[in-house]
Amino acid sequence: MKKTPLYDRHLALGGKIIDFGGWAMPVQYSNVIEEHNATRMKAGLFDICHMGEIEVKGPQAFELLQWVLSRNIEGQDIGQLKLSVITNENGGIIDDLTVYKFDQDRYMIVTNAGTKDKDFSWIERQKKEKGFSNVEIKDISDQIGKLDIQGPLSQMILQKLTANDLDNLRYYHSMNTKVMNFPALVSRSGYTGEDGFEVYADSRKIGDIWEELLKIGADFGLKPAGLGARDTLRLEAGMMLYGNDMDETITPLEVVYGWITNLEKEFVGSAALRQIKEKGLSRKLVGFEMEDRGIARHGYKVFKEGKEIGIVTSGTFTPTLQKAVGFAFVPTALSEQGTEIFIQIRDYQAKARIVKLPFYRRKK
Repeated sequence: MKKTPLYDRHLALGGKIIDFGGWAMPVQYSNVIEEHNATRMKAGLFDICHMGEIEVKGPQAFELLQWVLSRNIEGQDIGQLKLSVITNENGGIIDDLTVYKFDQDRYMIVTNAGTKDKDFSWIERQKKEKGFSNVEIKDISDQIGKLDIQGPLSQMILQKLTANDLDNLRYYHSMNTKVMNFPALVSRSGYTGEDGFEVYADSRKIGDIWEELLKIGADFGLKPAGLGARDTLRLEAGMMLYGNDMDETITPLEVVYGWITNLEKEFVGSAALRQIKEKGLSRKLVGFEMEDRGIARHGYKVFKEGKEIGIVTSGTFTPTLQKAVGFAFVPTALSEQGTEIFIQIRDYQAKARIVKLPFYRRKK
């Protein structure tokens, strides 16, 4: 398994290591509920060094990304980051990712860990096929370490190590600054539903930043958090997981990514997606809450009036809401909020109800 620069530190903290898409990653340190609640109420610190960073720069950087991405990035400001997806010719999702704009001709895309190499090859292919000769694509993942600090006290903790005033950093924007006197890029977004920040720094220095954040954060209730808490937090916040809730057989129109799919511009897969939209969607990803006892898991079958109608893509018991919730694909005609469905859990069908997403929304 590949290891992040923080691997030895995870072992020293007692982290339970699992194989996550070929990476040796901590699933938990103490327990999932404790780490989840710390992030919701105080702050959690996550190792995200396994994710991919790809630099796209040159006079045709914008043109290439505009062709590759589903989202229109024409109005993106320098320092702003935007969520988007890459789709194949059929409109299927190759990856969901974040696009950072550093200059008029310099961008960085942050990919999922397991899709980074596939994304890089796809963008290279599109560059060649479209004849974009004035753009350079570079995988810089090994040079960069990435931490996420999330939770209501995350700004207070991170500010103690950061040169610039984080009050000036708007949501979905980034700034070049110093963290512990190391050059760093800090952005404000997150995968947990809480206020929070991403810290990008030299992979050789990221361990020092990790340790200092844990040391300073201890007085504020900060805890290191593993993949288990990351999963329960993202599900409560209505965030999807690539490989679970979407893949290349699923289009952004069928999940909650229709809003970042601009069919008024041309991009790879746009023609196919316009046809799909015109024809009408046969299925939709919905959120549901369990009404009977039981937890729906990935792959469980969904029923209505005794007929199998869909499948669960993600599901868990949420520590914050104290409810079992999940995502499932169901026919569009049965996707309305309030619709009663049944999920096969072992030897019985448990009642659930389709609800509005996200399941959890933080108080401003």
